[in-house]
Amino acid sequence: MGENGFIDYYELMQLNSNADTDTIERIFRHLAMKFHPDNKESGDAEKFRLIVDAHRILSDPEKRAGYDVTYQDYWNSKWNLASEASNKTAFGDDRVNRESVLSILYVQRRRDMKKPGVGAYEVARLLSIPPELVEFHVWYLKEKGWVERTETGQLAITAPGVDEVEQSRLRLGKDPMLMTGGDVRGRRRMDDTFRLSGSASASVGR
Repeated sequence: MGENGFIDYYELMQLNSNADTDTIERIFRHLAMKFHPDNKESGDAEKFRLIVDAHRILSDPEKRAGYDVTYQDYWNSKWNLASEASNKTAFGDDRVNRESVLSILYVQRRRDMKKPGVGAYEVARLLSIPPELVEFHVWYLKEKGWVERTETGQLAITAPGVDEVEQSRLRLGKDPMLMTGGDVRGRRRMDDTFRLSGSASASVGR
């Protein structure tokens, strides 16, 4: 079973997606006998139920046509996944983005210990990346113990995260303007946004 409960009936029945009706019927009879609960050697009630469901869909032209649309969407998603997985540049970008997230949180806590948090959506806007991708990076950083959620649900760097930034000398690729406060009217640009170089690096190197 795939994501969203999708079941690849063609794979389940060991069929080509272009299989004709006669082939579907022949394979169904073979598998139904093999996995029928009364078969003491290879019976499998759950597998039998799935095969019956697959036959019900694939043997009906109208139902099969509707299923084939979902089937194609499912495999298009899988192929896109494989394409992204083979894109080594994307993985490099992920590392840079994680470093940038951590750097932003470092700067925010360093600037205001009373309000160390930055919202995930705010981070996404600052880095010009999708919010969904930020959540992936946040998951990783939380698993490493470098980031935590504040009581207000914002993201804040932890002490181990600060150590990681200072040890790695992380630097933002550009100077996104950090915003303050949850109130839209109270948000303003911080004119003195820090790069993690200059004064920050100097203080670390002492």
